[in-house]
Amino acid sequence: MTIQKTISLRPYPRGFHLITSIIEMQLAEIRQIKAGILHVFIQHTSAGLTINENADPTVRKDFETFINDLIPEGYAKFIHNYEGDDDMPAHIKSSFFGNSLQIPITDGKLNLGTWQGIYLCEFRNQGGPRNIILTAMGA
Repeated sequence: MTIQKTISLRPYPRGFHLITSIIEMQLAEIRQIKAGILHVFIQHTSAGLTINENADPTVRKDFETFINDLIPEGYAKFIHNYEGDDDMPAHIKSSFFGNSLQIPITDGKLNLGTWQGIYLCEFRNQGGPRNIILTAMGA
């Protein structure tokens, strides 16, 4: 069985946002899969995806602080800044985190660890809506 669906996320402010429950609600069909995999792909070059701590919001704040220190806006050597100072840093951050995830499906549920959640990593100040393609495969 293969299920594929594109979902559009509302615009989020810059930062790291848990979207696990949105994905689970939008892909209720995975309940039919006993064993499989969910591939999550974001169709953007200035946002990313990651899996990490889902309980303490200070983790998300620390991610934001660290990645902005590592890849700062206003870096004098960036020349791609057509859409503002956050333009090139957002592209680098997107490549740094990546644009896809693979998550096991077991007995109709995402088989994430107890403290794991799926993050939308929004790297733009005004990123807008984000499209995510969900592809679930399994039996």
